[in-house]
Amino acid sequence: MNQPTSLVRVMGRWSLVALVVNSIIGSAIFGLPGEVAALLGKYSPLGYLAAAAGVALVIATFAEVSSRYSAAGGPYLYARDAFGSFVGIQMAWILWLVRLTAVASGANLFVIYLAEFWPAASDPVTRALILTVVIGGLAAVNIRGAAAGAGLSNVFAISKLTPLAIFIVAGGAFLALGSATAHFGAMEAKAGVQPWLEAVLILVFAYGGYESALVPMAEAKDPKRDAPFALFAALVICIVVYTLVQVVVMGLLPDPSLTKRPLATAAREFWGTGGAVLMTAGALVSLYGYLAANTLNTPRLTFALAEHRDFPQIFAAVHPKFRTPYVSIAVYATVVLTLSIIGTFKWNLMLSSVGRLFSYLIVFAALFVLRRRDGNAPFHVPGGKIFAVLGVLFCFALITQMGLGQVVVMLITAGLALITWLWARTQKQA
Repeated sequence: MNQPTSLVRVMGRWSLVALVVNSIIGSAIFGLPGEVAALLGKYSPLGYLAAAAGVALVIATFAEVSSRYSAAGGPYLYARDAFGSFVGIQMAWILWLVRLTAVASGANLFVIYLAEFWPAASDPVTRALILTVVIGGLAAVNIRGAAAGAGLSNVFAISKLTPLAIFIVAGGAFLALGSATAHFGAMEAKAGVQPWLEAVLILVFAYGGYESALVPMAEAKDPKRDAPFALFAALVICIVVYTLVQVVVMGLLPDPSLTKRPLATAAREFWGTGGAVLMTAGALVSLYGYLAANTLNTPRLTFALAEHRDFPQIFAAVHPKFRTPYVSIAVYATVVLTLSIIGTFKWNLMLSSVGRLFSYLIVFAALFVLRRRDGNAPFHVPGGKIFAVLGVLFCFALITQMGLGQVVVMLITAGLALITWLWARTQKQA
């Protein structure tokens, strides 16, 4: 009997919307309200709208470019098709860095919320041990088999939205009924443009992730029509959720920047200690689910790239007993653990945002190349070139917020991508 050679197209329009929303709303929202409030004060809800306006330029471009493709691959596929293997490999390394730093940021936030129950978790040595156990444990589970890893991911899939929904409804009702003194307007913003740029850069991380949702388009029923719809619908949903969370936090806390666990601290205001415990538990479950899902998915990216000889071949090694990409998983866990220990929640978050900006620049450039080479896309964005130019300006404005450490990491990533490309050329010529 012949084996199937292609993936089954089973995902409809609203399944894609759910996939994109699930990819965007991750762990960061449990820590971001305090960071954004520290920069923008009472105007912090507007920061989410400002970031969304910039991200909308990116999504408009992604919507058009993605409508040209029905195969799996996402931004890596777009870059490779438009510019060839060199830029494709650069994109692959950038996307890998984005995912690694995003997970490292989530791991740090996990320890921050764990300290609500166990204050000793904040101790540097204890923190490092916790990170080692959590990341190493998830890697071990996934090395033993994809079924076990997928089971963990499925258990936690909906967990990220449940505590947020409870927080918005209960906290909003508490404020609306006048059960507490609302603190709207109590916190002043920092002066100047720089705080806004830094806040928007942070929030690019919160709105990111949709690019990962575009990878499995080979399993969508009508990706050329439904992917653009899913991108814009998901953005609107995420704007509403994020803005409402920030509004509730700002209403309940006079200064959210004073706590590392803003949602738990705010929940204490309307439900007492029980509310803080519930929100902390919800955050921990959500964060652990986020870590579990990425430990399953991200190593498959490097495994697939290695199979196509666009990544070092060692990443394609399969465990002889468990039949899993154990080298990809082990390297992933090692790098994530290192980034988690040496970097903070915010540092890793900022680095992930910067990496996303560079990947967006490549997709903006691809829009021009693909329009000139292939004509109009199935989903044609009116004024798409203007949006792309504005998007480039948006990205460059935020890139100016990079710190020295982030510049060094980006240069190392580009260097590793160059080495990989040179190696891939020699392998394909052999």
